[in-house]
Amino acid sequence: MLRQPILDGIRQYEPELVAIRQDIHRHPETRFEETRTAALVATKLREWGIEVEEGIGKTGVVGTLKGKRPGQRAVGLRADMDALFIEEENTFAHASTVPGKMHACGHDGHTTMLLGAARYLAENPDFAGTVHFIFQPAEEAGTGAAAMIADGLFDRFPVDAVYGMHNTPGLPVGEFATRPGPILAGADFWGVTFTGTGGHGGAAPHLATDATVVLGHFLLGVQTILPRNLKPTESAALSVGHVSGGTYGSPNVMPSRVVVRGTARYFRPEAQAIIKQRLQGLATTLADAYGCKAELTYEALCPPTVNAPGKVPVAEAAAAAVVGAEKLSEFPMSTGGEDFAFMLQQKPGVFMRIGNGVNADGSFHNVHTPLYDFNDDILALGAAYWASLVQQELGLEDNA
Repeated sequence: MLRQPILDGIRQYEPELVAIRQDIHRHPETRFEETRTAALVATKLREWGIEVEEGIGKTGVVGTLKGKRPGQRAVGLRADMDALFIEEENTFAHASTVPGKMHACGHDGHTTMLLGAARYLAENPDFAGTVHFIFQPAEEAGTGAAAMIADGLFDRFPVDAVYGMHNTPGLPVGEFATRPGPILAGADFWGVTFTGTGGHGGAAPHLATDATVVLGHFLLGVQTILPRNLKPTESAALSVGHVSGGTYGSPNVMPSRVVVRGTARYFRPEAQAIIKQRLQGLATTLADAYGCKAELTYEALCPPTVNAPGKVPVAEAAAAAVVGAEKLSEFPMSTGGEDFAFMLQQKPGVFMRIGNGVNADGSFHNVHTPLYDFNDDILALGAAYWASLVQQELGLEDNA
């Protein structure tokens, strides 16, 4: 049954939600520095009569709301708050006022959608049990969820299930998508430092051990790791994102040290282990061949995001109740990463995608780009999904 009353109720204060979202967008805060955003969240929750605890996992906030019906079950609804280190190129009135930082992934919208649901449920608490509204820091660093869990998130705010949501540019407004099982990849950072003697590139290159030669062979070799070590049908990604060495003003000097960094994505722990092993072997073998040394660093950020198959029908029913079953689709597996995965390791739940829209010509600005902006037209839809999810999990009169 479509729950139009929820959507209609939330749309009554949609202008306030837009104002909140655009205010957060103007004042982006990156990993574990979300003090202004967290204070705004806590203030709004308290205004609506919701119990609040701050400073969880450093800058995380949790609001707790009990339904007016008796019930022992509890659910967690999670939104991320942090921005990215990107210089915004948009020129609209709510563009970032902080140089080098912007909400390029829509966390300003995620935070606002959950606030909208919190307000609606505070005004309509006809459910049995408890809702914990989880506002998480440092998702982009891949460490915020783990920090909140380490700070006792699920011990202090026990839940039977936990749910997350992310906007998706290119998916039309009014549509939702998810899938059972793995939906997003595990995401790691890796780096290799190659060290040689360096030397005079013009007068005496023959006297040097050249780390740049090792780097060149390594950059090519990295591209063979996945196709020659994993099955062709397996999804994984291994990319280089940073290369540095030498001094720009001294191109005649061969650097004694060069650095390469990148990311690895995978869906199986066995694939992660193979990638790490082959990076190490390739770097060491090439360095030895050219009289240099190699040092690998490997940082496991977050595991694969895996939806609990038994909870996917619950999330889908919640979305269908807002927009209709015809607006739901199965989201393809993606090698994007998401630290909500840590929460799904602790509790069953679902990561849902909500359409951020697409232009008539099929174009859109993707996340993590300087022209991206969250679509305010989906604020009420996302908030209504959250409220509908509470109906599904904890029960309301029109779901009896």
